[in-house]
Amino acid sequence: MNKKDIMEIKRRYTKEGCTFTKLCGCYVNSSKEKILTFRENFLNLTDDEFFKYLEIAKKTLSGKLNNNLLELEFPVDEEEMGGSQDTLMRLKASHLEDDEIINALYDKIIQNYDKIDNYLILCYHDAYDVPMKTDDNLALDDSDEVYEYIIVAICPVDLSKPGLGYDVDDNKFAALERDWVVGACESAFLFPAFSERSTDIHHTLVYTKNVKEPHKELWEDVLRCESRYTSFQKKSAFENIIAESLGSDEDENMDTMLDIQTNLTSYISEAEEKRADDEEPIKLKGTDIQPILEDSGFEEQEAEKISKKFDGFFSEELPLADELVDDKLLKNSDIKLEKKELQKQVVMMNQEMKAAGITKDDGSLPEILVRVPSVSTEKIQSSIVDGERYLLIPIENIQEAVINGEKVDLK
Repeated sequence: MNKKDIMEIKRRYTKEGCTFTKLCGCYVNSSKEKILTFRENFLNLTDDEFFKYLEIAKKTLSGKLNNNLLELEFPVDEEEMGGSQDTLMRLKASHLEDDEIINALYDKIIQNYDKIDNYLILCYHDAYDVPMKTDDNLALDDSDEVYEYIIVAICPVDLSKPGLGYDVDDNKFAALERDWVVGACESAFLFPAFSERSTDIHHTLVYTKNVKEPHKELWEDVLRCESRYTSFQKKSAFENIIAESLGSDEDENMDTMLDIQTNLTSYISEAEEKRADDEEPIKLKGTDIQPILEDSGFEEQEAEKISKKFDGFFSEELPLADELVDDKLLKNSDIKLEKKELQKQVVMMNQEMKAAGITKDDGSLPEILVRVPSVSTEKIQSSIVDGERYLLIPIENIQEAVINGEKVDLK
């Protein structure tokens, strides 16, 4: 499933567009016991319940593709009678009405899902008349396929936080009674997948809230699919492989990691310019990584060693190039470079003031403090006005200025 496929399903989750038929649920306590099971006609829910359950369904299709959302493939033997895919096919076909099948799914989740707290299992059934589209993506009223699917979501159930509230009957503030509250979905899957606007029974789309440590036991032991790494895990693995070859100097290591990220970004930009629109996204292998490492200061032998470790870790699935980019590191680096440039400009200004004899009575330079929250160094200029050299900073970027201990009015 791509972003367009996901958004086509998700954008229907409104009061007017929603067509969910059934909603089933199973409340499980910390001892892995079923406390409550229920089945509802979704469109008969009260407005409050309708929107709360709809919000959970939306969450199962939220987040970044290949990070929060991953498509998994069913092994061939799981599509045979009694396999996990076959069970889900029968559950979907029953419109969630077959108690035996749905309770078997509950039991399988309870047996394998690694959670010691209370949680709620929710199952949704929907049927979507997929409208035909013209070559220019204009939707037509006619439909040549009905995409029938189920969503299974797992949500934590926790006690509400303690607090004070106004007691109307006693006309006083008192401790609020704590209730068990359903939290945001933490794991889910949609079956079958909706690929290229059509039913794909060989794949399922899974959702994880925690991209660092997803509940892979849901993917492997319940769905019986081979799990995948999230984008976050791929980037972390890449950084750890490199970190094993770095020394103990933290500042030097940071500079090296920054050089790698900068060179990686340049590599991606150049590759994207050559890539045709209909080609697959850029994936990286060890032979792609090695020259990037060498350009970042690694010796050829060490770079080759790291590239082999890279191929070993990503032997099952090569990472997309974008998945290894550390946007946070690059952003922090840009800020650091701007601060260094600003400091350089201030030093130059002080030197020029000293050379021009602009000093206080005791011979020291005037104390100038300018607080600049965020300004591009390109906007900071040195200029000569009436024979005097000045440091020019756009005033809209200055929060306050203090000269010799006195605050200067910038208005």
